[in-house]
Amino acid sequence: MVNDEQFRAKREWQIQWLLRIIGATVFLAVVPMLFHRDWIIRLYLMTGLDSWSDQPISWYFARSLSLMYFAHGTVVLNLSTDIKRYWPLIRILGWLNLFIGLALLSIDLSSEMPLWWTAVEGPSVILGGCLLLWLMRGVRNE
Repeated sequence: MVNDEQFRAKREWQIQWLLRIIGATVFLAVVPMLFHRDWIIRLYLMTGLDSWSDQPISWYFARSLSLMYFAHGTVVLNLSTDIKRYWPLIRILGWLNLFIGLALLSIDLSSEMPLWWTAVEGPSVILGGCLLLWLMRGVRNE
């Protein structure tokens, strides 16, 4: 039978690795931020959306969104370094991911994003938040 201390240690390890996976995945958004303009246009067209609008606001959104994802990934990776210390923030992150995932799903649906995009973006963030909160249940931060 597993005692409380073993249960907590196992869950903290699982939370740590979930945060690392989420953080590393989102952290990688720094790469497209550095892409050449032609690459960004080519990738955009591969999504099946209409032609790229070569306006300053399009470039601003493309690069600043990547930068924000990168910043989020950096924070999540740092939270994974000390689960006990950052426990309250990690719980907030779980709830925030639920909210952000639902908002992204709503935005994707109302923006008429491609079905594959809508099926992946919001639901994956929701899943990450649910999994994080599920792993945290029953574990007290002491």
